[in-house]
Amino acid sequence: MEKNQKIILFLLALCIFVVVLDSAIINVALPAIKDALSFETSTLQWVLTSYILTFGGFLMLGGRTADLYGRRRVLVFGIAGFTLCSLLIGFSTSSTMMVVLRAFQGLAAAFMAPTALSILLTTFKEGEERNRALSIWSIVASGGAAAGVFLGGVLTQYLGWEWCFFVNVPIGIAAIWGIRKYVPLHKETKQTHLDLPGAVLITGGLISLVYALTLAAVSGWAAQATLLTFGISIALLAAFVFNESKVKHPLIPLSIFRIRNVTGGNLIMLPIIAGAMGMFFFLSQYVQNVLQYSPVQSGLCFLPIPLIIGIISYQAPRLLKRFGFKPLVIAGISFASLGVFLISLLGIGSSYVFHLLPSFIILAAGFGISFVAITVAATSGVPGDEAGIAAGLINTSQQVGGALGLATLSFVSTSAATAATLAGKPMIEATVTGYQQAFLTSTGLMLLALFVAVVVIKASPHQTK
Repeated sequence: MEKNQKIILFLLALCIFVVVLDSAIINVALPAIKDALSFETSTLQWVLTSYILTFGGFLMLGGRTADLYGRRRVLVFGIAGFTLCSLLIGFSTSSTMMVVLRAFQGLAAAFMAPTALSILLTTFKEGEERNRALSIWSIVASGGAAAGVFLGGVLTQYLGWEWCFFVNVPIGIAAIWGIRKYVPLHKETKQTHLDLPGAVLITGGLISLVYALTLAAVSGWAAQATLLTFGISIALLAAFVFNESKVKHPLIPLSIFRIRNVTGGNLIMLPIIAGAMGMFFFLSQYVQNVLQYSPVQSGLCFLPIPLIIGIISYQAPRLLKRFGFKPLVIAGISFASLGVFLISLLGIGSSYVFHLLPSFIILAAGFGISFVAITVAATSGVPGDEAGIAAGLINTSQQVGGALGLATLSFVSTSAATAATLAGKPMIEATVTGYQQAFLTSTGLMLLALFVAVVVIKASPHQTK
């Protein structure tokens, strides 16, 4: 890897670091934000929801815009917007101001995340060189998660929730300076026509889908508002597919789905992230509500997970070269499924050292083995002028998967806890019963991803014997 490529990789990794950092850090800061800005319990979720809606909804538009109008230009635009919103959020004086700014921050992230990944895909050749770059990308993302869960507790407890957002500002400024200096300009394609109807339909469809999943977590899957929003989403997405099959210059060429591993990689990423995001949400509730950990203790207890993921991701290129990505995806998801299943056995008196930590080690090993391999599979064989689309797709699978996981596991947990309470169990036991059922559901989602990996993913042609 040339020196200039190393600098570019560092800058691109810095972009994903700040996005993951922000996502991890906000969960720890929520209770302090609620008190400071007088949020109602029922409206606090909008600090997360407003961000998820715009981030998940505009990802495909962000990735395609980068392909058409210049990746460096779009990336700088996204980072600048993300950084400015982070600064303004720290100065929020009302709940409304916080929610609106979080929505704009998610919009900026939707242009920033897929563009950074598409630059990586076009800078490094497919094969060992790209695998090494993606492993470093995963390590830095894991570092962002580790820093987020730890810094979220420290900053909130000692400096105030505002610093959970202010911390993004110097990182963003440094990234903009470095990208303008070192990342070469990507020339616009000869075809710069943006499929505006397609952009409106896919953005509206994805926002409706994420919102429907959010409503399902709060109001239930059978609620009228949930079903109506799902219906709108299905109609918009169906209209999008029809539009893409007819227009001369589609936003997303449907031919990309003929690449089997692109389709398979995304079908794997969606349920595995659904299981992981829902699981971590309820694990955070478990350690704080049942084990009574402080914010700092909560952050520290989760640190082994991103650290192990980072260490194993570093070995990913060597493992990919030896085994190919399909065996790694299967092995990694198998470990992750076992780790999550062991977590479902947690009870009121479980200890960190003998119960939580062994489960964390197993599932983190699984995520470390599989994440890079899934990304390699989902982006292999993609033409350079569609790198932004591939990056947008894998990021969209992650965001929709996260919303799906929270909605599904929230419904399962609430239903199980209510049934346990009606059966006469004490509140704390009923709550733990709900958590256990949520973790079992997460295990099921992991097994679904494993099934897709076995059936759909095609073995890498670069695998060495």
